[in-house]
Amino acid sequence: MKPETHKHQHALNRFGVVPTSLRLNAHPMFTGRGVTIAFLDSGFYPHSDLIEPGNRILAYEDLAREYSDLFNIDTPQSWQWHGTQTSVTAAGNGHLSSGVYRGLASDAELVLVKVSRSGQITEDNIAQGIRWVVENKQRYNIRVLNVSLGGDEDVPCSKSIIDQAAEEAVREGLVVVVAAGNSGHEGKHSIPPANSPSVITVGGYSDNNKLESTEIKLYQSNYGFTADGTLKPEVIAPAMWVAAPILPGTADYRRAEALSRLAGAPDYELASLARECGPIAEIPKSLMEAEPQTIRNFVESVLQQRKIVATHYQHVDGTSFAAPIVSSIVAQMLEANPDLSPTTVKDILIATAERIEGHTTLRQGYGVVNARLAVDAAITEKHSLNNRSVSIERDNLSFTYHNDSADTVSLAGDFNNWDTAKTSLHKQESGLWSVEIPRPEPGRYHYKFVVNGRLWFEDPLNGQKAEDNFGGLNSVIVVE
Repeated sequence: MKPETHKHQHALNRFGVVPTSLRLNAHPMFTGRGVTIAFLDSGFYPHSDLIEPGNRILAYEDLAREYSDLFNIDTPQSWQWHGTQTSVTAAGNGHLSSGVYRGLASDAELVLVKVSRSGQITEDNIAQGIRWVVENKQRYNIRVLNVSLGGDEDVPCSKSIIDQAAEEAVREGLVVVVAAGNSGHEGKHSIPPANSPSVITVGGYSDNNKLESTEIKLYQSNYGFTADGTLKPEVIAPAMWVAAPILPGTADYRRAEALSRLAGAPDYELASLARECGPIAEIPKSLMEAEPQTIRNFVESVLQQRKIVATHYQHVDGTSFAAPIVSSIVAQMLEANPDLSPTTVKDILIATAERIEGHTTLRQGYGVVNARLAVDAAITEKHSLNNRSVSIERDNLSFTYHNDSADTVSLAGDFNNWDTAKTSLHKQESGLWSVEIPRPEPGRYHYKFVVNGRLWFEDPLNGQKAEDNFGGLNSVIVVE
């Protein structure tokens, strides 16, 4: 691959979108330095935002053995755009936008795993890709795995090779972040590995490309109860108006360059430049000699139609891009505190998220990720949570709850007639709250934690949920 050579500007055009760092008020002191993010996707291209001025791609694995050398791709293929965009969304340094469209993990290192064959992806390939990341976790110091693709249908975790691989990845210390999917308008639930209980499943929202927007709308993310009864997604992140690179070496890339040159040219140059760039920009011959404003109107209409926001970038939508944004926040958290376990990371993201009023919890989980609060909480976090908040033993049920700001915590549920004064949790030396109760008769039990006698919370580490008939959720445990 040859380095980029061009003479055009990198400034945003007037259709530019809000950079992610501004949109999320991200922490300016952390950039994912020292953290490696692995990406599973259909294909990749060594984009300048990842390799210039220094190459941050530690490894590339093509499971299909189609493109064994990432840096020797002569003709980019259509299926390489998705992985290129997801990886740059999370960890690009904005090299081709003068730093404007920089990911939150712009100093993170990357491992890229291609799981498609000519763009076709099977469940076996996804599971194999996850296992490859687990096997090479120590070699490349991988801490985060982003998966912006999925399997075929929602099935119980025990029957999905993808879910089993994802659960193993979390047990091995990886934070696994997965796109929820984009078929929520069809009433579809998340599919493997987004339905896996231990992963962080990310849905989407739109702020209509406005800073400090008060008109946040939910995206058409997959949502609801999985075959195992786990509610997904856990959090939502920007899924519209997200800046992402146009795949280099393609006709779209060359056309965007030509259109950007025309958009930035003064009136006196437009006619001659239109003749020069016309074939590439696909300007109708009837406009070649038109008045400058007529040419400019055509150029801007095409820029807007093709969602081009700068010479080398367009805006994209989908939970495929919400997930890597969350992965980049996780990389910032792990840079701030490398001792965080996957479950602690998930708990912090949930605890700092903010639900959107007026929208059902079923669609948004715990709400909009808060990048700044999540990193701030990571800095001071001293606990290492395991993946289970409830343990069913022969004679007892054991509950564990993480809330450093609580003065008192009690357990209320079907097993104690929802009496907030009957079952108190005790703060352990570790700082976690816990309690044991006698094991109840077999059945399905709803419960919540009550903090300081008045604040009711579902169990953040138990994905089994049910609606509480008050617009919220109860946590659920099944005793057999």
